[in-house]
Amino acid sequence: MLFQVGGQGTRPTFFEMAAAQQLPSSLRAALTYSLGVLALRRPFIHKILDYEDEFFALLMLVLEMHSLRTTDASFSESLYGLRRRSAKLKAEKENKLSNPGEGIQHTGLERRQKVLSVVFLVVLPYFKSKLQSVYNKEREAALQASLWGPGEDSFSETDYLDGNGASFLSRDGPNEEVTARARTLKKFKKIIAACYPLIHAGSEGLSFAYQLLYLLDATGFYSLALHALGIHVCRATGQELMDTSSRISKIRSRERERLRGPPWLKKVQAALHSCAYAVLDYAQTGLIASVFIFKMMEWWYQSAEERMSAPTVYPPPPPPPAPKVNIHNEHPIFAFLKLLHQFFFVEKST
Repeated sequence: MLFQVGGQGTRPTFFEMAAAQQLPSSLRAALTYSLGVLALRRPFIHKILDYEDEFFALLMLVLEMHSLRTTDASFSESLYGLRRRSAKLKAEKENKLSNPGEGIQHTGLERRQKVLSVVFLVVLPYFKSKLQSVYNKEREAALQASLWGPGEDSFSETDYLDGNGASFLSRDGPNEEVTARARTLKKFKKIIAACYPLIHAGSEGLSFAYQLLYLLDATGFYSLALHALGIHVCRATGQELMDTSSRISKIRSRERERLRGPPWLKKVQAALHSCAYAVLDYAQTGLIASVFIFKMMEWWYQSAEERMSAPTVYPPPPPPPAPKVNIHNEHPIFAFLKLLHQFFFVEKST
């Protein structure tokens, strides 16, 4: 399954890079929504949702390692037909002057670059999500304390006294260790809550600066991670896609040749390898289809909620009847005076 946005040359457009960067967050939202719906009928799925960060990080770790190993691209980049290339700058100034277009040479990724790519794609986002959750909890606690005041001391922090005035907790060494550990953890969380906004603002500012420079063709690196690793993201050609397919088949054939053991064990291992390859090959299509279905359902339910929450518009009331026209062209005041005259004077005369 491959999507390519229009563009010329090997340099991807800004929209391709932005779409590839936003795909993991959309995938996570789709998986979380799907698991939340399934958890309504299967309560054991709530255990997966309790460890949502770990589950998604493990899934992305498998997908990113497989994608970098087979296509030299991340999971989302391979969907848009992009490839990662090692950018080696030439140090010779004469070559730059003679061939200005060859100042950067693109080669395949090294093992170190693949490992660090997995760190930047999976490990750092995982730690960032955990820091975000800690910051949110500390912020809610601070807001609650500002509204309702600090809560009472917990059981672990309360010092109970016996009849002689001695503390029960002072006699128990493990309880003191637990209390000290809890206090240290609480201080650490407060430090995270104080430092995380600065870290988040700095990372977002650097990301915005690199994206703006990439949009203005001032740099070839879309993010700080790519610049630190010395990696350029390029658009794959048709020949490269064909070479990738042949390379994947060669890698898998070599792995099958390395199988050891009796013939029946080799058959079992080969069947397991084939199942794993099929799951990894179709995982990309299945996950992207889940993102598409999630977006469609989100749009559908959002439009339905808007229709339900919209106020009921009643039809306007009918217009008032038209005033009666005096056929004798007589002014209404004179008609009223005539009625008064008939009522008082005519009745008295009779």
